[in-house]
Amino acid sequence: MAKKSLSIILEDGSIDNVELLFAFEFNDTKREYAVYTRNETDDNGNITIYVSSVIREGENVKLGGISTDEEWTRIKDVLRELSKKQ
Repeated sequence: MAKKSLSIILEDGSIDNVELLFAFEFNDTKREYAVYTRNETDDNGNITIYVSSVIREGENVKLGGISTDEEWTRIKDVLRELSKKQ
């Protein structure tokens, strides 16, 4: 599978190139999320991943935060299920 890269414009105007791992949407809320990495590793050698909400404004797409603990719990459940399939 080909790697998909994204260029993210940060708040300070700098550009960060990241690798999109996957995206998903919850059917009930219609909220979309992107899971991506900068290919950084932690002290244990695990790759650090990031999750952001996807905000569509016409042709523009922005990444946003995760606003509630319930939302985080649901996202972590998705990540756990996907890790079991690996």
